Amino acid sequence: MENDRRSEDEIRSEREERQEDDILCEAVPGGILLTGNAGGGKLVMRAEETGRDFMGKVNASFYALLHGYVVVSPGVRGREMKDENGKFIGMAPAMLCDLKAAVRYLRHNADRIPGDAEKIISNGTSAGGAASFLLGATGNHPDYEPCLEEMGAAKERDNIFAASCYCPITNLDHADMAYEWEFAGIMDYHGTRVEPPAPGERAPRITPIDGEMSEEQKSWSEELGKMFPDYVNSLDLRDEKGQKLTLDPDGNGSFKDYVASVVAESAQKEIDINRARKENAAADKENGEKQCGKKPQHPGMPPYADPLEQEWLTVKDGKVTDVDFAAYVRFRTRMKQTPAFDNTSLGTPENELFGNAEIQFRHFTEFRASHSKAGGEMAEEKQIRMMNPMYYIGDDDAVKAEHYRIRHGSVDRDTSLAISSMLALKLKEQGVDTDFAYPWGLPHAGDYDLNELFAWIDGICAK
Repeated sequence: MENDRRSEDEIRSEREERQEDDILCEAVPGGILLTGNAGGGKLVMRAEETGRDFMGKVNASFYALLHGYVVVSPGVRGREMKDENGKFIGMAPAMLCDLKAAVRYLRHNADRIPGDAEKIISNGTSAGGAASFLLGATGNHPDYEPCLEEMGAAKERDNIFAASCYCPITNLDHADMAYEWEFAGIMDYHGTRVEPPAPGERAPRITPIDGEMSEEQKSWSEELGKMFPDYVNSLDLRDEKGQKLTLDPDGNGSFKDYVASVVAESAQKEIDINRARKENAAADKENGEKQCGKKPQHPGMPPYADPLEQEWLTVKDGKVTDVDFAAYVRFRTRMKQTPAFDNTSLGTPENELFGNAEIQFRHFTEFRASHSKAGGEMAEEKQIRMMNPMYYIGDDDAVKAEHYRIRHGSVDRDTSLAISSMLALKLKEQGVDTDFAYPWGLPHAGDYDLNELFAWIDGICAK
């Protein structure tokens, strides 16, 4: 009996330690995590398996199960997909309608499926981040009804409770001009091509891509960058104090200052974390306890960049007081050539997104259509609109998610930081609870802060 009692005590102690380490947590009943499957804009007809992704990181589905949530991972139609007649079936808005149909299915079967269909939280990265944002911004909007009816989707609502969006690649009809506004004057590019591990290997294959843009591309970059201020000024963006955020013809102004302020907040958070870590390590040493003292690990972004050592940051007495935005952008470097999204020769994932049943690639901006080198057609205005949440955030016919969490890495160069800033500002203007940040030192990635993500999910589900 003594051995049995000791064994029970050991088990109880082990469970408590695991809870303290955030390996297990108390289940929060009711919530449903809806996960997407997207990378580089290429959506695939398969569900996300719990466990690790191809980069070797534990994914959100696995954490959701540990936190007691129901996980739903629907397959969606993706670009390149064809039907039995050779017609393309993955063009916009197919993938979004598939996700909406999944939400409707859950509501239609709410009395048969575990989980609360009124607490659906979507999560996605990159193109999946865009899909998650769109799902949250376009709930029940009539624009999508013809597509859903043709699919045979259930006659239910498709609005969701909350949306988690990592580096959403969206607002595509203005993404080229935003990119050139941000990376203005930087004409060399430095990127990487990341591919799944080779058979028998665990590490992904990473190939560097470097070069200098052509004179024609440099001219396009200048022209596109000058178009961005007019777009920003048309949005009537305002900060939390109600101050209008604008840009002058040279691309400077209060909106640029706002983007820089979010960068400053990211740096300040990292400084505070590092200070606390050092203080805790010193206290542990004084008390003779084991020291951790680990630097934060940022997947895909070695070496670690200490904010106190960055020339583009001004820090006084441990507080960030200024960001040299131009120097910050040079520090990050340009990744994409001009045009970044709507290519004059077509062929990008975004060009493919706006194809139709007969034509695989089409333009989605007037600028590129007028400069097309492939004789490309222009996508229909409604198709373009249906993939841009900026058109729906202020639309009363769209039921918005109650909560949003947006993360765009501070060194992410896949799209302009302005894209996520505009999204967050518009949401806040509509009174939507919005948790927005540029996490320090992180590139284009997702599911890198799962403890924080699920603390947020736990909190909103408990309200």
